Amino acid sequence: MKEYIIRDPWKIIENDFNPAYHEISESLFSIGNGRFGQRANFEEKYSGETLQGSYVAGVYYPDKTRVGWWKNGYPEYFAKVLNSVNWIGIDVELDTIPLDLNTWKVHEFNRTLDMKTGLLSRSFKASNSANTVVKVKSERFCSMADQNIAAIKYSITLEKESAVLNIRPYLDGKVVNKDSNYDEIFWEEQDQNIEERRGYVQTKTKKTGFVVHAAMNCDIAINGSAVEEPTFQYESSMYVGSSVDLNLEEGDTVTVTKYVSVLSSRNYETSQLIEVGYTKVDEAKTKGYDALREAHENHWGHIWSTSDIIIEGDIAAQQGIRFNIFQLNQTYTGDDERLNIGPKGFTGEKYGGSTYWDTEAYCLPFYLATADPHVSKNLLVYRYKHLGKAIENAEKLGFRNGAALYPMVTMNGEECHNEWEITFEEIHRNGAIAFAIYDYVRYTGDRSYLEEYGIEVLVGISRFWAQRFHLSERRQQYVMHGVTGPNEYENNVNNNWYTSRIALWTLEYTMSAINELKEKSPDLFAQKEDKLKFHYYTETNHWKDILSRTYLPEDEELGIFLQQEGYLDKEQLMADEIPNSEVPIWQHWSWDRILRSCFIKQADVLQGIYLLDDLYEDEVVKRNFEYYEPRTVHESSLSPCVHVILAARLNKMEKAYELYLRTSRLDLDDYNNDTEDGLHITSMAGTWMSIVKGFGGMRTVDGKMSFNPKLPEAWDSYSFHVIFRGVTILVHISKQGTQIKNLSDTSVDILIDGQRYSIEPDSMALA
Repeated sequence: MKEYIIRDPWKIIENDFNPAYHEISESLFSIGNGRFGQRANFEEKYSGETLQGSYVAGVYYPDKTRVGWWKNGYPEYFAKVLNSVNWIGIDVELDTIPLDLNTWKVHEFNRTLDMKTGLLSRSFKASNSANTVVKVKSERFCSMADQNIAAIKYSITLEKESAVLNIRPYLDGKVVNKDSNYDEIFWEEQDQNIEERRGYVQTKTKKTGFVVHAAMNCDIAINGSAVEEPTFQYESSMYVGSSVDLNLEEGDTVTVTKYVSVLSSRNYETSQLIEVGYTKVDEAKTKGYDALREAHENHWGHIWSTSDIIIEGDIAAQQGIRFNIFQLNQTYTGDDERLNIGPKGFTGEKYGGSTYWDTEAYCLPFYLATADPHVSKNLLVYRYKHLGKAIENAEKLGFRNGAALYPMVTMNGEECHNEWEITFEEIHRNGAIAFAIYDYVRYTGDRSYLEEYGIEVLVGISRFWAQRFHLSERRQQYVMHGVTGPNEYENNVNNNWYTSRIALWTLEYTMSAINELKEKSPDLFAQKEDKLKFHYYTETNHWKDILSRTYLPEDEELGIFLQQEGYLDKEQLMADEIPNSEVPIWQHWSWDRILRSCFIKQADVLQGIYLLDDLYEDEVVKRNFEYYEPRTVHESSLSPCVHVILAARLNKMEKAYELYLRTSRLDLDDYNNDTEDGLHITSMAGTWMSIVKGFGGMRTVDGKMSFNPKLPEAWDSYSFHVIFRGVTILVHISKQGTQIKNLSDTSVDILIDGQRYSIEPDSMALA
């Protein structure tokens, strides 16, 4: 753990410059607006270790798969989110010496991310070998009010000596990805131009043909007065810059205000990009920095009004949850059904920036409860539009008759993950997508989605499960061999309990949805039957047979569900027996040693119990939790939150609180020693679930919101908003009890600890 971030309820603060933590801070202080985003790289030159990162939503490159030897069925590429045009750049030289915090002496340093307003600011004092001392202040934001715009205000004050300052705002498209498999350059030049302090760079991805256009327009002032000195224009392949030389005396301050637009061919015709880019930056300059910032801050105010969680009495917990909520909201806004949530968002390159099962299993509940229903619906429409590709993915593996296997990793519906044991064995992701449809329908009450889109997805997934099970002649039971469950520290196992259980649940839910459609809308059912070539009796009878005699491994003596066959044959050790010097084990142990161990990367059996929680009594949950949690090393960012929810259900509040801090501060404190390559965006939704579903005990029961609240001992109180079927409620939980206020204009029925309360508009229930 690295606890160098100052604890504050609304801000992320770094008060000292430590080059060893620089790449971690570049991740932590990242900003974005759903359309594009930026790591917290410095505007000026930095020659130390850094991961430059400017990312544009939906723009990717199919980087050729790199493996030792090719296996039949391997994806041809791994989709990479691309480091695109560096739009923040402002080079500074004083008497020809570049300003560079890697070579200058740093006397003061502060970097602050204000999560309430979405503003990133930095200030420092530094000196060079010539005894020149400067103080720099910068502030920037990616506008949430206009997702095409960003702005920077950068000021440099000469505090000692006189000097000639050369300052050059620029755009640079000559960028690389650190994670390129073959050190390939992903961009090719298309166009660039610079006139005075206004210019653009336009680049195009190889293979995929995405065009990204960045334009800038700049103001330069000295001591508040516009600089009239002539500028010098620089233009080369994929680079433009505009510089000015200024003679400064001690105390003089030069300020650059840089207005930027970042556009892509995903949202505009390529032929329009130059015109639109210039229009955007010219309009931004006319409005001025202060007006743009105010609009951006107001937009954040609206977001926080429904998504904030307030914790009294625990600053570490408060900062942690707001950091997670902030990153989720600046990563995905739900306005574009073609987009999804990459596990690193706009904060790094690892995992390719693609879509994983994390979206359905962890992110959907957050957006369901804090945003307009179209936001979560677009996440499901995204999968529906990839159904054809999911069927193709299954066909490549030998499945037929419309069976659909959704990819483990994707940008466009094609599988692009290149680890065999994940790509072809971690098929439980199909179950998460089916469960997300159920979760959306039960939460919103919107059955139209199920009828229009969901049935087709459910049938495709169920056909896959029906073919993936096979009948064991010896057992006379259906079994599922050669899979990897959520615990990726086990590969190629037989009868993983979670995978088989979520598959059976999917078959049940699909039949229920089909039967309801058949009964209530026979004409629509007939249309779907024809479109899908669905043979109702033949297929559902086979599904019923699977449901009636599938082998689910259990141990009667221990009273637990077995993670998979043979798990109990492993040497049974506890996670706290691992020496601290060997944690995390994935960084210290061989893969062979990990696979032979009993240690669990993340919730596996417990993942199933969490999702299907209404099917299991507390005693069953308790036995499985007490067996598996001590063997879990929580080395997946997705792990702690599930355990928080179950621990809270079981009144194991000390354990729940311990793991809540781990999930909420996973990146802030760098628990897993991997924050430098980007934040764990998708697991951040699990942090929200830890409070709302864990401590708040929120469930949907028979079409009503239900709460079974618990209060961690360290907290005085906590409160959160929930949007449910058009009604916004405020839940406040303290040592005095639970208060739920109806903030909408229609009444709502709520369950608190099993008791029903009918709450009128602008009224409150007390429990």
